[in-house]
Amino acid sequence: MEFKPTEISISKMFGGYNKRYKHYSPTLGCSMNFHIFFPPSSSPSLKFPVLYWLSGLTCTDENFIAKSGAQRAASSEGVALIVPDTSPRGLNVEGESDSWDFGVGAGFYLNATQEKWKNWKMYDYVVKELPTLLHENFPELDTSRASIFGHSMGGHGALTIYLKNLDKYKSVSAFAPIANPVNCPWGLKAFTNYLGENKADWEEYDATCLVSKYNDVSATILIDQGEDDKFYKDQLLPQKFEEACKKVNVPLLLRLQPGYDHSYFFIATFIDDHIRHHAQALNL
Repeated sequence: MEFKPTEISISKMFGGYNKRYKHYSPTLGCSMNFHIFFPPSSSPSLKFPVLYWLSGLTCTDENFIAKSGAQRAASSEGVALIVPDTSPRGLNVEGESDSWDFGVGAGFYLNATQEKWKNWKMYDYVVKELPTLLHENFPELDTSRASIFGHSMGGHGALTIYLKNLDKYKSVSAFAPIANPVNCPWGLKAFTNYLGENKADWEEYDATCLVSKYNDVSATILIDQGEDDKFYKDQLLPQKFEEACKKVNVPLLLRLQPGYDHSYFFIATFIDDHIRHHAQALNL
């Protein structure tokens, strides 16, 4: 089993390089892929801050790299992009691929407590295993300067991980995040299966619930939400998160974008703002 990451592809872009790696993950019990975009370097001694991207339902580590156009701003700002997969793969757990919004491609960035889904520990993978792997294998990365962002299920992951680890990340942002999963169909399905029936356990992975507990937030949280997103009203619920932030004076910039949907066209349109938002925090 290859614990050290092995490079499996490379492509040049905006002066930097998209590199894809595979490694065996002890946390998840399977082989995993992830991407790094390395911006161009003017000096071998220069270390890049890292910006983790968490993708949404059905995505792999490839969607964001191919569709977002984030590399242009990351290159000019000197920020490395780290893009993991969205769930364990290849474990052949019964029912893991029965639906698009649960199981494979739908890890929800939590640590499952139900025996059947015991390998679904994407929270520990993103927060613990991956940063350690990067620190030990990529000397050009400064993993002590890190921020996090994501889309939809990944926006949920970014917000919850940030709030529970304010000492580890300089900033957070999200595109159309599942902001209050305990109150939406996607969340109910995932949390019931991964975490069981105890609602208190669900709240540990709900940004709207967490922000009242972990509210020592200094950097403004940036969220973009398309107003023509078909999931906006019943699945994403950003206004619930906005209300919770107001109650505890957490700085939030929620931008409703008229005419935009849930797709990567929406993400590509506003990605530069998000990269700059994080670069500012990372370079303080």
